[in-house]
Order: sequence, then structure tokens, then C-alpha cells
Amino acid sequence: MGGNRNGNMGSGNRNGTMGGNRNGTMGGNRNSTMGGNRNSTTGGTRNGNMGPNNKGFGNKGPANGMNNRGPAGRGGPGGMNARGPHVAPGRQVSLKGGGSAQIRPNGQIRSINRNGMQIQRGVRGERRIVSTRNGVRVVSVGRGRGYVQRAYFNRGGRAYYSRTYYYHGVYRTGVYRGYYWHGRPYYGYYPPYYYHPGYYGWVYNPWPAPVYYSWGWGPAPWYGYYGPYFAPYPVYPSAAFWITDFMIAATLQAAYEAQANAVLYPNAADGTLVASLLPMAAEGSDAVKLSPEVKNALAEEVKSETAAEQADASKSGGSASSGGQPSDSNEAPPALDPKFRYFVISSDETLVADGQECDLSQGDVIMRTSDAADDDGNVNVKVVGSSKSDCAVGTEGPIALDDLQEMYNQFRDQLKNGMAELAKKNGSGGLPKAPDTSTVTGDVPPPPPDKSAEKDLQEQQSAADQTESEVKQEAASDSGGGQ
Repeated sequence: MGGNRNGNMGSGNRNGTMGGNRNGTMGGNRNSTMGGNRNSTTGGTRNGNMGPNNKGFGNKGPANGMNNRGPAGRGGPGGMNARGPHVAPGRQVSLKGGGSAQIRPNGQIRSINRNGMQIQRGVRGERRIVSTRNGVRVVSVGRGRGYVQRAYFNRGGRAYYSRTYYYHGVYRTGVYRGYYWHGRPYYGYYPPYYYHPGYYGWVYNPWPAPVYYSWGWGPAPWYGYYGPYFAPYPVYPSAAFWITDFMIAATLQAAYEAQANAVLYPNAADGTLVASLLPMAAEGSDAVKLSPEVKNALAEEVKSETAAEQADASKSGGSASSGGQPSDSNEAPPALDPKFRYFVISSDETLVADGQECDLSQGDVIMRTSDAADDDGNVNVKVVGSSKSDCAVGTEGPIALDDLQEMYNQFRDQLKNGMAELAKKNGSGGLPKAPDTSTVTGDVPPPPPDKSAEKDLQEQQSAADQTESEVKQEAASDSGGGQ
């Protein structure tokens, strides 16, 4: 968040993103942000969490590559040749030396899977890179932003991973638990500390009287930019609603800052399209105000997750808990929890609906409409909040479950940030005074930052630039095109 960014998830003392200061949230606040793979709706390019030949933790599980069936390809080979409402138009190119690429009708690269590296391009040109080598996972979501994940801890047969998030010179760390479900690897947010159970109850239960609170966002550029889309509650009946606004604002401020960096530091090799930072109203945006119904649904999820963490906190300070993650491979990822259906987009995604692509922007809200993943690891979602109207409200399509899991991870991390901010305020600004806000460290200690993360991300970006250059040449000379 802004202000006093702490490089350690365990401190709980990061200030909220609301001050207009530059935030370090490319860390935990964009966990997906970087985590997982781009969704497999772009014509059956199911990346899996590992490379095309890698098989996840300890080489278990099926290989997940570009040749897996696409969402519309069930009953036959998927990919770009499949026909269906959730397959994007274009062609697939088999690359020299192995791997494949998907090319849009306008010649733009949609995705590349080559030598253990997956590159995904959104409709506007935004790029995400995922690569795994020697058990080290590197994820980039733009120049100078991303994370590096390494094996960290093993207890009771459970594998834990350290993530070092790097965001333009700022390091931040987190712990994620790795596990399999239906043969696919997932990574789940693991709490670095727990509060006293009474504080969770204070967050969950109504306050004695509704509270009027001034955030002071008026002069902030991000707030003016997103004015047509987001407005805080006029009053707060409980901490859960205050935290909901805190979380949405944090995501939107991070999105605005990422766009500002693209404007200040455009990079032709990266291919990212520079977005205008004029207020949405001045751009003639069709953004629809995020509805009270959607915000209330998010607030209910805040309550639900707070109650679950309170139960974990009561188990010897969390030492006996699972951190809100499945206890074995027979339990579905939390992103499929029936009580958790609304997700805030934490990293730009591409959704395919009716054979056309549209971009989901950071800060948009989707609702999961299916309760199980299909054979390709996708679940259906519906857009219920659209900040830029690229994917209009009501648009429906599939998205990868691992992407949803990373959005859930983002939610958990921002919930912790919001609780930390309330604990720090502790009755100031007209807020009610909180009970005991002391914390107990979880059973998996936060790792130190991996100072090689910046170098790893830079090397990945350079390798991706070279790969894209080569693929463009190959695609241009490809005669069959896989049409």
C-alpha cells in the first residue's frame, strides 16, 4: 500500500493505498497478479502452472502444455482450430524446435509456449510471462513488476513456497502453500500472522452506530480517474464495509499507477499500449458505477473470510490450522468455495465470449457462475463490474481456476492489509476503537526477500523479447497457419 511500505508480509504495518503515495502492492496486492497462468479461454492454450514439459511440484501431475484441449474442444482436439463461443479467432503456429504460438487475425501475438516459457498478450498488448526452471517460478506482468517463487518450507508433507514480489525497486515477501487438486497444481495464500480472536469479531459484527468516514481521496489522481466507476459507502455499519472500500481502492490505485508507469516509461519492445490517463468521464467512458449490490456481496465475503480466519486463530495461534487452504488433495481450492463467488480482477485478463475477446481490467469484478471446473480447469464467470467496459457488465465466459485462485489470494492479502490499517488507526478519524489488535506469528515464518528477484525478472523480460521477435518472423513465414 502507500506510505510506509514494509517489505515483509508479517509486519501488518503497511499503510493503505489511499494516500496517493506510490504503493508497493505489486506484491501481495497483485498476487495473481502475477500468479498462475493466463486463462485458457484463448483457444485452448491451457498452460498449466508449469511449463509445457514441467509437471509441477516434484514433477508430479500431468504435463500442461499448449496442445491440451481447449474449452470448446471437448470431444476432440482443441486449440485454435476448434469452433465454439469461447474460442478466440485466429490461428495456431507450430514453432521450429518445438512449442507453439497463437496469432490473432490482425497478426498480433496472443500467446507463446516455448522452452518452458509462456507469454500471454491481452487485446491491448499487455504482457504476462510465466516460466519455471529448476523449480524456480518467475512471473512478470510488465516492466519492473513481478515475483519469483522458490521452495521454502515443508511440514507434515505440505510444501510451502516463498514469493518475493518486486515492484520498481521495492521488495516484499509472502508464503504460499502448494498443493494438487484433480492433478493440477495450485498455490494458496498462507497467513503470516493472526490477530487476537476478539479483533476478528469486532471486524465481523456491526458497530454500535453507523460511522461517517472521510478517506481524503478527493485530490488523488486515481480517484478522479475512476470516479465514474467507484464511490465509497456514505456510511459504514461495520468494519467489513470499510475494508471493502479499502480493498477496491487499493486495487484501483495500483491499476492507475501501472498505467502511469506505462505512460512515463513506454517500451516499444514490450509492446504495451500506452493508455490515456484522462478521467474516464473525459474519455467518454461507458463505465457503469459499481453497484451497491456487488459491493455488499464483497463485504459479505469479507465477513465470511474473517470468521474463517478467526476460527484458525483460535487453534493455538493458527499453528494447527491450514491457513484457509485445503487440508488434502480431495478438497477443492478456496476459489470454488460456495461462500466465495465474487472476485476483484487483480491482473488484466482476457475473456472470450461469443467468439470474441475482451479485456478484463484490474479492478473489474466478476461473479463465478459454475461450481466446478471443467476438464480444462476452467470455470464460468459473469462480469458484474466493469471499470472500462472492455468486457461489458453481463458478459459471460470461462476463466482458468488457477487465475481465480490467485484473485482469491489477492483478496486474502488485502483483507489482512485492511485489518492492519484499521488496527493502526485504532479509533482515530471517527472510527470506533478496536479491541486487542496484537498478533501471533503463524507456524510458517515469513521468508527474507530474494534480492536476486530483480535480476531474474529482467532476464525473463529479455528472453521474452527475443522469443517474441523470433515468433513474429516464424508466424509471418508460416504458410498453413493452422487455419
